[in-house]
Amino acid sequence: MDNKPFISIVIPVRDFERTIDKSFEYLLNIDYPHKRWEIIIADGGSRDKTLDIILQWQKRYDFIKLIRIPGCPSPAFARNKALEIVKGEYIFFTDGDCAPCKDWVNIMLSKFAKDPRIGAVGGEIYTLKVDKDNLTEAYCEHFRFNMVSPRYGFIKEGFFPPLSDMGPTQIAGHRAYFFITANVAYRKESLNEVNARFWDHPTGEDMDMCLQIKNRGWKLYFAPDAKVDHMHRSNFTALKKVWASYAAAHPALIKKYASSHFEVVLQFIGNYPNNPVLSIPSPIKGFFYLGNFHLMHIFAFTFISGLISFMLNPESIRLLLFTLAAFSLGIYSAYKFYYWCWFMKPRKYFFTWCKMKYLTNLSFIAGGLKESGKYKIFCVEPSF
Repeated sequence: MDNKPFISIVIPVRDFERTIDKSFEYLLNIDYPHKRWEIIIADGGSRDKTLDIILQWQKRYDFIKLIRIPGCPSPAFARNKALEIVKGEYIFFTDGDCAPCKDWVNIMLSKFAKDPRIGAVGGEIYTLKVDKDNLTEAYCEHFRFNMVSPRYGFIKEGFFPPLSDMGPTQIAGHRAYFFITANVAYRKESLNEVNARFWDHPTGEDMDMCLQIKNRGWKLYFAPDAKVDHMHRSNFTALKKVWASYAAAHPALIKKYASSHFEVVLQFIGNYPNNPVLSIPSPIKGFFYLGNFHLMHIFAFTFISGLISFMLNPESIRLLLFTLAAFSLGIYSAYKFYYWCWFMKPRKYFFTWCKMKYLTNLSFIAGGLKESGKYKIFCVEPSF
């Protein structure tokens, strides 16, 4: 027992009364000696019963430490406050709506032992439903929201690829291999060497942290068996805001790290994530994904324009054929975009799943565009 490394588990929270009890239940079921860890809860100013729940658990377990940060601007700020006091050789991060598996710590530590230059180990993220009838939670589960392996073409255990061309899509697009802070552990040595801290932006801190240590030659290792179940947002409005916030971080990341290129990703060709990428040297950095979501809008606009033109010139066969082609291609793109919604259950909510898929994708694209002007970056996010 005494030979096991001392670890720190850092959890930022604010208004997590819906899930924090369940998180503690799973944390305290982890197979690791309690004398060899500390759990640091960084509360960013909860206004519900979150603090009361934490204090009740703290009475029972003296290794639970609480930092109060009134007016905390972001989860990243809370994590940085926790980093000021951590004692562990390895620092584990998860959230107050997450439930790590029993072997979470031991699996992560066994991967660190493979190579002293592994700076971070991340695991897979699944869904833990709080309310079996909640459609937002069901959608997140069907969509595999926040899962790691589907993001990169259902990769298996192993090292993430190192940085190579530093193109915008490698920094903040589909080639950006990183671990989110719901399920990641860092070797403290790697953070100290880089003097790494989470940045001040509201989101994207997990991507930035991985880039900080990757830039200094540290390796990232994916361990899917070190799983964490995530209790997702309880309402669809909150989920849309999350998607918008994810994309909003991308222009800042590209400005900070990416090479001076603009990339066009032809999502409609080949199989994701191995789609053709056209890289163009450019003073304006960024990316433009062209997938089924984008195409169905482009063809819809083309169809309407063609239809109006044909109505003004009904004798033109070319305009008629052009309009019919745009209509057919628009229908095909929409079919490709919504196809997988048919397999979501219960099937009676098919049109609800379609609506959720459309609006989350729209929020994702809108979030990236909103911040593009601020950083003089141009980002059109992918189609789901």
